Amino acid sequence: MKLSVIIPVYNEENTILEIIKRVKKAKTGCAKEIIIVNDFSTDKTRDILKKLKYKSMRVFYHKKNMGKGAAIRTGLSMATGDIILIQDADLEYRPEEYKRLLKPIIENKAKVVYGSRLGAIRKNLKNMYKLHYLGNLFLTMVTNLLYRAKISDMETGYKVFTREVIKDINLRANRFDFEPEITAKILKKGYKIYEVPIGFAGRKFEQGKKITWIDGVKALFYLIKYRLVD
Repeated sequence: MKLSVIIPVYNEENTILEIIKRVKKAKTGCAKEIIIVNDFSTDKTRDILKKLKYKSMRVFYHKKNMGKGAAIRTGLSMATGDIILIQDADLEYRPEEYKRLLKPIIENKAKVVYGSRLGAIRKNLKNMYKLHYLGNLFLTMVTNLLYRAKISDMETGYKVFTREVIKDINLRANRFDFEPEITAKILKKGYKIYEVPIGFAGRKFEQGKKITWIDGVKALFYLIKYRLVD
């Protein structure tokens, strides 16, 4: 069994080396490849990536900035693993938790696993802007109502699934609408989302956080849209 870790990157010169180090070191219980998609970064990210050469890592470069969703779609098209895991290029999520995220899939208990940040966020709301926290709760509630699901964190960046799950899903998202789109389409295909509690260290806008309240409004739109159409 092989794991493909897809890392979409945009202007992460301060974290990219550390996250690659942690992903390489992370224990998974299976073979691992790292796929990085640089979404036309304008800082030193591209220069840093150009200097890296690892046998199990491939780097792809967008010729213009297209958004996180587009970078993930590029990564998906290049992935060769039996299992796909999405990893943000910042340090909000912990690759040390890969083994726990993969366990339900490896043990054939699930085909889709989400890392739920809810418990970690509730313990320390400083980890996430309260508006983001409340917005995520609302969007998750809407997801559960529209798709008859029982999940606690729709917007989580840790999404893991088998190749079988996404092979016939037509993804169109270019930006942060990737989260509601893939969740909606996975649930519409009848897959149950298995959640695993994870840690979370949210960063602030001045530290590079990019998602805003506008993306939350768009997420609501896409949740409703994909309930009605493909």
